[in-house]
Amino acid sequence: MSNKKKILVVQKIHEAGMKLIISNPKYEFEIIDVEEMVEQIDINLFKKKVVDCDAISIRTEKLPGEVIEYAKKLKIISRHGVGYDNIDLNTTKKNNITLAITAKANAIAVAEHVMFMLLSISKGKNMYDNSVKSGRFADRNKLPKTIELWNKNILIVGFGRIGQCLIKRCLGFEMNVFVYDPFVDSEKIISLGGKKVDNLVEAVQTMDVISLHVPLNDKTKNLINISLLKTMKKNCILINAARGGIVNENDLNLALNDGLIYGAGLDVFSKEPPDENNPLLKNDKVFLSPHTSAFTEECMQRMAKETIQNIIDFFDNKLDKSKIVKI
Repeated sequence: MSNKKKILVVQKIHEAGMKLIISNPKYEFEIIDVEEMVEQIDINLFKKKVVDCDAISIRTEKLPGEVIEYAKKLKIISRHGVGYDNIDLNTTKKNNITLAITAKANAIAVAEHVMFMLLSISKGKNMYDNSVKSGRFADRNKLPKTIELWNKNILIVGFGRIGQCLIKRCLGFEMNVFVYDPFVDSEKIISLGGKKVDNLVEAVQTMDVISLHVPLNDKTKNLINISLLKTMKKNCILINAARGGIVNENDLNLALNDGLIYGAGLDVFSKEPPDENNPLLKNDKVFLSPHTSAFTEECMQRMAKETIQNIIDFFDNKLDKSKIVKI
């Protein structure tokens, strides 16, 4: 019988992470390979696979309580990413299992993606490119005018690592940065070039851009709804690269169609993939991406390595406490 710790890798990760397991004689692994958002693991197969594992590396696949209950040796779940709404937290807590996230790996990639979406919306997405390629170069004076980011007010909602990466990029465009996060003190925000606001409802009324960076929970579900959207400036751009349920998608579609705000960028959806009848899929005022804000080559390497390193550090009793989710 092997004395090695077994890591169950649920969904393939970058080879940079796998090399950490392969090169460490204390560990062995098994991979459950399913295509993200296309197929689901058979629940009975899942139960069978977790029985003898000491650790689980998991991406977006759901990890239900009934599966966790079968994992009698399981000590740590290491999430490949920062969100953990795909994991049954009650059972995880009940069984005294540690949940870790890749807290440091994706901040740069997500912050860059937010800027990519913001620039795409403010500059008319593919309008200029399409004009030239379709032989309508001379129509440039007839095209709608675009928007500058200079001197615009942006509200960053949630000021963790991603928000703190984003503020640097916004300041590079000479934007006025405001931050709403009840858990971060004013001194921290000021030191990074921002201004703290205490009332979200009041703050959104004067913003040109609002970027969401909070987890999905009971307090943040449908945080952006029609009541709040009605108070925003008509030139406001809303960006959500956090979690889909934070924005009420039907309300957002209504707000865009009624001209309550200028545009929106979504990397996440309440249901992924979104239903074919989701009205935002046909709305020209919204820029969409398929939950890929962290999908840079560099970030996928970092996340894979951090996912596995979190497991190794846990069993070596040196896991960074900032990466442990407080359940």
